[in-house]
Amino acid sequence: MEFEDRRIDQLRRALEQRPAVTTAREAHEREAAVALLVRPREQLEVLLIRRSEHESDPWSGHVALPGGRRTDADADLLETARRETEEETGIPLARVGTLIGVLDEVAPRNPQLPPLVIAPFVLVVPPATEAVPDRREVDAVIWVPLSALRSDDAISEILIELHDHTRRFPSLVYGDYVIWGLTHRILTQFLELVEQVGL
Repeated sequence: MEFEDRRIDQLRRALEQRPAVTTAREAHEREAAVALLVRPREQLEVLLIRRSEHESDPWSGHVALPGGRRTDADADLLETARRETEEETGIPLARVGTLIGVLDEVAPRNPQLPPLVIAPFVLVVPPATEAVPDRREVDAVIWVPLSALRSDDAISEILIELHDHTRRFPSLVYGDYVIWGLTHRILTQFLELVEQVGL
């Protein structure tokens, strides 16, 4: 599906001119992918989810991008991002999403987290797109205007209790939602790109 929107064209061109940095895989590392969905309305919006609370999930309750781990059935990581997004939000990206670029891969820096390499894909969805959370995996879905994430009021820090000390991490705040960690790192890449193209 093609979009006639000057803002999307600008983002696509900027992503094309910025080759994504990939991470070398270690034998013990698994692969995952997330979808950074852009919805072009009066403002450009991105979709975030709040993960459901599960004891076995190291990112339980976190605000995140839809996505998950690659399975043997996935042809590639883009398919992983599309499949996981549809499972979590009901948005059939294979049918309605248009890939406009890829951001740098990221990996957890905390050795207590699973060894993963995560590929972020930027896709555009039609303005009328709505998300319906799968309550087993997702507690909430949130369309966030880019202007809200770029506001000085959104910039904050979060204190996280680790095993033997407390650490500060940069974060973005939108209402009651706090975005930090891997999702913050991915969104920061994207927001820098948005600023470069003047959106």
